[in-house]
Amino acid sequence: MASISFILLVLSITFAVGRAQAKQSNPITMGSSIFPTTHPTSWLSPANLFAFGFYQQGSGFSVGIWLVGMDNKTVVWTANRDDPPVTSKAKLEFTKDGKLLLITEQGQKRLIDSSTTNSVSHAAMLDSGNFVFYNKDSKFIWQSFDHPTDTILGDQALFTGGQLLSSLSESDHSTGRFHLVMQSDGNLVSYPANNGDAVSDAYWSTKTYYRNGVNFHLYLNASGSLILVNESNLETVHSIYPDPYSSSTSRINLNNNNNNTIYRATLDADGIFRLYSHTYDESRNYRVSPLWKALENPCDVKGFCGFNSFCTLDDVQGDCRCLPGHDFVDPNRRTLGCERHFSEAGCRGGKENAVSYNMSTMDNMVWGNTPYFFAKMSMEECSSSCLEDCNCDAALFNALATFGRFILKIRVLNYKRMLRNGNLGLPEELTLRLFTKNIDVNASIAEEIVLSSWAYKCFAARDLYKLVIGEEVDIMSLEKMVKVGLWCIQEEPALRPTMKNVVLMLEGITEVPVPPCPTTPSM
Repeated sequence: MASISFILLVLSITFAVGRAQAKQSNPITMGSSIFPTTHPTSWLSPANLFAFGFYQQGSGFSVGIWLVGMDNKTVVWTANRDDPPVTSKAKLEFTKDGKLLLITEQGQKRLIDSSTTNSVSHAAMLDSGNFVFYNKDSKFIWQSFDHPTDTILGDQALFTGGQLLSSLSESDHSTGRFHLVMQSDGNLVSYPANNGDAVSDAYWSTKTYYRNGVNFHLYLNASGSLILVNESNLETVHSIYPDPYSSSTSRINLNNNNNNTIYRATLDADGIFRLYSHTYDESRNYRVSPLWKALENPCDVKGFCGFNSFCTLDDVQGDCRCLPGHDFVDPNRRTLGCERHFSEAGCRGGKENAVSYNMSTMDNMVWGNTPYFFAKMSMEECSSSCLEDCNCDAALFNALATFGRFILKIRVLNYKRMLRNGNLGLPEELTLRLFTKNIDVNASIAEEIVLSSWAYKCFAARDLYKLVIGEEVDIMSLEKMVKVGLWCIQEEPALRPTMKNVVLMLEGITEVPVPPCPTTPSM
């Protein structure tokens, strides 16, 4: 069976390469130009399936590849995606010396490709969705398939170390908040972007771990099968779609490799990896059909909502809402999180502190982080303990007797999701209280005053590189050591880990929870 899979895969790859090299009936010659609003605005593939050129983004234009056939373009690749859109007076020019340049209205030149320009013969937009540069021997010297943004198409692979980066939104194709990584250990994993790819931050994976030095790649074949392939022998090691263990997986069109259906796998703006088919009709319009998705619930995506907000499921869509006492940072971009809409009173500590605050309760919350402190107590004791403690921003009360009752004290309010039905998860009540405090510090040198606070600010802002400027370090190891160090300098002795726990955390045997800021309230 393995040998049959190997033969079929080799035939598929051979066919893909042959088709890509054969269909060059629309060569793009050096000296050609296209414009955002003046014909021609794009270069088409031979069968008019894909276009490369200008598409509208906001009030300007970006350069990319999209499926032809609908007014609402399905963009599958964007060049220099984080550059600002250009005006209608820009130009895309394939120069005489083989450079593909985007020339802005102000005359600024942006290079689209990184090919060896002195050997370029011509370019082409292929029916596979691959934009390529050829040398004089008609061999690829650069192709967009080697530089995916948020999508792979049929006959395209994501090799070891490669990643897909989601778009910011359906209409804004700049880099978004999530990425999908084909790891060297053979696991395909989704993470929030800019988080260092810590294991605790992963929210979906294929769970394919191999540590024997064999590299895998993600491959979407022209028939719609999404698989992981062993790069050494090209055998299929894992099928994502169709699921071989699911009788409900649709196998429509999987054995019907024709020119009427195009497949794409996209890490969408909400962080969920999905597989789609686009089937063309006689009028050259296409019908989009979702075939598979990595997660059913958008609220299972870590980082879906920002600070001081939580995710709740609205029909099948995830929606971000603010905690009590907070408003959205940007009501038009609810995923950015929320900020306090009131001024804070000074923290006096003890029972005197209780008169300054009210407690707000939210039911049926699922907590996504590991508690760093817990104690058995009643819900009333939990609420009072938080209210009287200047270090308490919020408390989590778990009412399940089998798990005990515990109080969670945090400084950063971030939540995973709210359940629509309390019976679907832990019946928990979240008790919140917000505060400020004054700090009196006596130190002989300025560094003693600001070092711990500065280190925590760098950690919270994901700017750990500022702590080791000029040094080459492993960012994940650095993050672990900083977290452990912040725990060790907590002013509250009960929060400091034992030496045994420090060793276990540094060796990776136990997880290092997120520490609070190591500061002391005035009494």
